[in-house]
Amino acid sequence: MRWIVSWVAFGGLWIVGGVAAAPSRAAEGSLIPFPIDWARAADSAVDLARLLEAPAGKNGFLQVQGEHLVWTNGVRFRIWGANLCGPDCFPDKEVAPLIAADLARLGFNAVRFHHLDSDWGRSIFDAARDDTRQLSAENLDRLDFFIAELKQRGIYANLNLNVLRRYKAGDGVRDWKLLGIGKSATYFNPRLIELQHEYARQLLTHKNAYTGNEYRREPAVAAVEMVNENSVLEGWIGGRLAGRDDPAPDVWSPIPVSYAEELTDLYSRWLATNLPPDRLESIRKEASAGPDGRVARLQPDQFAAASRERFLAEARFYAEVESQFFAGMKKLLREDLGVVVPVVGTADHNDGYAAYAHLQAQRMLDLVDGHGYWEHPRLGAETWIRNTPMVNDPLDSTVVQFARSPISGMPFTISEVNHPFPHEYAAEGFPILTAYALLHDWDGIYWFTWGKGRTGDPKAGIPSHGWFDFSNDPVKLAQLAASALMWHRHDIEPAKQRITRSYTLEQALDALRMDRAKERPFFTPGFARSTPLEHATRFEFADAAPTNRPAFPAGAGLEKIESDTGQLGWHRADRKQGVVAIDTPRSQGLIGFVKDSGLAVRHLVASVQNPFCSLVLSSLDGRPLAEAGQCLLVVTAKATNTGLAWKEDRQTLAQWGQGPVAIEPVAGAVLLRDIGPVKAMRVRPLHAGGHPMGAELPVEKDDAGWRVRLGDPPTTWCLIEIQRP
Repeated sequence: MRWIVSWVAFGGLWIVGGVAAAPSRAAEGSLIPFPIDWARAADSAVDLARLLEAPAGKNGFLQVQGEHLVWTNGVRFRIWGANLCGPDCFPDKEVAPLIAADLARLGFNAVRFHHLDSDWGRSIFDAARDDTRQLSAENLDRLDFFIAELKQRGIYANLNLNVLRRYKAGDGVRDWKLLGIGKSATYFNPRLIELQHEYARQLLTHKNAYTGNEYRREPAVAAVEMVNENSVLEGWIGGRLAGRDDPAPDVWSPIPVSYAEELTDLYSRWLATNLPPDRLESIRKEASAGPDGRVARLQPDQFAAASRERFLAEARFYAEVESQFFAGMKKLLREDLGVVVPVVGTADHNDGYAAYAHLQAQRMLDLVDGHGYWEHPRLGAETWIRNTPMVNDPLDSTVVQFARSPISGMPFTISEVNHPFPHEYAAEGFPILTAYALLHDWDGIYWFTWGKGRTGDPKAGIPSHGWFDFSNDPVKLAQLAASALMWHRHDIEPAKQRITRSYTLEQALDALRMDRAKERPFFTPGFARSTPLEHATRFEFADAAPTNRPAFPAGAGLEKIESDTGQLGWHRADRKQGVVAIDTPRSQGLIGFVKDSGLAVRHLVASVQNPFCSLVLSSLDGRPLAEAGQCLLVVTAKATNTGLAWKEDRQTLAQWGQGPVAIEPVAGAVLLRDIGPVKAMRVRPLHAGGHPMGAELPVEKDDAGWRVRLGDPPTTWCLIEIQRP
């Protein structure tokens, strides 16, 4: 027998009758405007601020205990964060409390303050000066007030130091117009190091008038990051240490010629100091050094022909340059300034080279961090995105990309990750990475990036060049809520088995010239890319190559890759119809090509019209789904700007479009089964900002369970209220 159940608000009565469900008006592929009404944000039916410990710092300073972050009282803390970039770090005081409340409502307990030092809009530096050596009093006051508002709500601050600093004439920086932001050069040039130390002192000894604490002694600071996506070793592998004078340098331009010459002088002196005479003479001879003994540095197209002795010597030099930089910054922060919170060097952000020697230099610090994106756009005159679903490519997924970086004995965080807008399969990104990050027992994720939120222009939709802005993306916001529930409650169990790779420093240096296309991201022959989808993975450094090491697990077939906990499964990638299944007592999910897949999880069965979608069911009250009184059902497909258009290849953007943001609603039905005794059920669709619509979704009871009809009205998330006997 089939029943339609509805709720009569007056008196709170349940009415059960045999009324036929209305047909869905959300046909597959249709786009429906679904903008966020920030004026109603406080009315959201999904408020996760209760999951936060407020105020931030109430349990003392964050610290590292073994592989995890803990408060002073020893209780573990996992970061669930968002990035704020550039001008967005300095909101007006009238709006700062509202933004802080928006972030808390979505369960964020940390904000990574990124690009504080940028020159596009409001900056930490005083824009009226001809140098970057004076902090802007006005913007610093805005930052202080905002951080105080975040602290009050249980949200920590991650303070980034050198990110996008562009030098000026008054900085005393050689060739400042040619330098750009000076990636790689910031590690070895004395003046650039001096300026970084100066800025760190200025910011971290500054007293926030609204909290009463200097930032070096602020318990609401989660971490201090030294530099962003910056490595001498990566610069070498990428050919950016050769030296080129670019009158309009971009972020990834090679270092100027004068800095390349400076680096060559440093290298030649290092060789003379660190090698015995016979080895030094051998390298000088191979490099055709002149009478002055100056040794030319290798360029990438020379790697293959270089002797192992010469290659390893130069690689070791760059590794030592990085180590000396991190040691100097650590001394400044820890000993001179007395910073007690975790200190991060920089992120492993490029899975296309073997970064183990780069990470080895950071072992003296507190955290290992990673950056990664699924199909980062190729930027230029046009935006190009490969636009393929990650569920069909598990062995190159963000999960596998990040699994290269964690070091045994150290916490691991991800401080940048996302699928780009307007990628057509972006609905898969947040729940999949969240689930597998829990499997690996990682310590934090900062999603990139919040964007303008309530201060954005609704007419712009997702703004031009806002490839990673998610605050006005109704699909990603709904998914963040469901993912936050999984994260804060640790719904996915840690893997039962850990697989550890081991390297000597020499092996790590040798790996730098392995085949980058074939060996990425692990650069470990015999280590299957499927392993991180089954077990937790780490790597360690050893003084000597291990002997009698157990064989790595065999690679899994793409038909099904299952976690050793049985709670996660990656299915049907062999057919290019991938689906990721999440099956835990409090959270369930089916993500990918769900239609006609025949896949289901314990409490969730889908019968949808959309070929691709993401369905996540999560308990809102913390009880198992079989006992819960409130649940969140997130049903998402595509989000896009109105008027956005692709070129014929469906990878190159022809037109960015404008607001309002539109969604492809999920149409069809989901069956909630095995959810325990239920007297009645009410399903309320939510607006993009989370406040309930006036309508309800039809619910049918049959022998299989409770069937929820989707699509009319269109939505991305629903509040399920269950009355138990």
